[in-house]
Amino acid sequence: MAITQKRVSIRKLEEGMKLGQQIRDATGRVLIQSGTMLEGHYIKYLEEHGINSIIIQEGEDDGGPDVPLSDRAKRAVERTRVDDPVKVSLREDVKKRVGEGVQYLFDNTESKNFLETTNNVSDELTKAITKYDAVAIDIAQLKVSDEYTFKHSVDVASLAMIIAKKYGMKRDELREIGIAGLLHDVGKSKIPKQILNKPAKLTDEEFHQMKFHSLYGYKILEGNNGFSTAVKSGVLQHHEKMNGHGYPMAVDGTRIHPYARIISVADVYDALVTERPYKKGFPKKDAIEIIMTMTDDLDIKAMKSFLTSVILYPVDSIVRLSNGEYGKVVENNPDYPLRPKVVATETGIVYDLNNDVKCQHLVIM
Repeated sequence: MAITQKRVSIRKLEEGMKLGQQIRDATGRVLIQSGTMLEGHYIKYLEEHGINSIIIQEGEDDGGPDVPLSDRAKRAVERTRVDDPVKVSLREDVKKRVGEGVQYLFDNTESKNFLETTNNVSDELTKAITKYDAVAIDIAQLKVSDEYTFKHSVDVASLAMIIAKKYGMKRDELREIGIAGLLHDVGKSKIPKQILNKPAKLTDEEFHQMKFHSLYGYKILEGNNGFSTAVKSGVLQHHEKMNGHGYPMAVDGTRIHPYARIISVADVYDALVTERPYKKGFPKKDAIEIIMTMTDDLDIKAMKSFLTSVILYPVDSIVRLSNGEYGKVVENNPDYPLRPKVVATETGIVYDLNNDVKCQHLVIM
């Protein structure tokens, strides 16, 4: 279905409408990303900040332009199409409750209800992740992070849990890595607001202070016996690198906990695709390619678990190839998310981008 846009008065906004523009503050910092599904707290925020109308997006993005298939292409699709594996699907109400829970935790690190709230939030996310035995995640459905809604922590936790599942971890470990993912940046609550919310690149001194957030997060959890050593390690070490060039302790891979190795991959991906006032986010395709080059920094098993878990081009999405043709994705390759099998919409030619040597020169644009 084609996507259309229209301007709508704030008074006529309803939950479930999809935002067709970015919402920025006076400094240019992105507060709400385009494509975000409007929820009550978003609408309230817009009203409180005197925004009179916004652009709303209507219709569904099916992954590409509305390109018709020739009869020959339709037959080729029927012959070659293979469904994607079961994907994680988080309902908007679940995202809202989990996001609000994370925001409460960041704002109330000294609360006597901190552990109970953490467990409740993690349990809800675990149920959503494991409900349909999902083994993959459509990364286009992850919300791009922003500090205002704390979606970053939810995205990292969701992705980390899927990676952990592929990594071979059990349900109890998934739940724990979900906790560590949700709280991996809780130490930022102790960073001065002028640094945390600075609408420009940090100075070397400011970045030095920012580096302490993982240690602050560890100390927040250290004072509560309800958190396991593994969870604390995941929070403390999620910025450590396998080559020993990370922080806060600059330990090498032999001393980095598996939870931290997994969360690091999820966190790096989210950081790459996130837009900041001083930089644009990388396209998802480019972010995956960058991660594939980080063999010195990231745990190889966690990286491979990430690559075999993410779906960049869902089956039935329309893509444009570097030879100028449009194609319909009919099968994904679990080891190479950038190289699916595609049927040309006009000629019906099947391009197996990963296994056919004649397709080595072709890429998805």
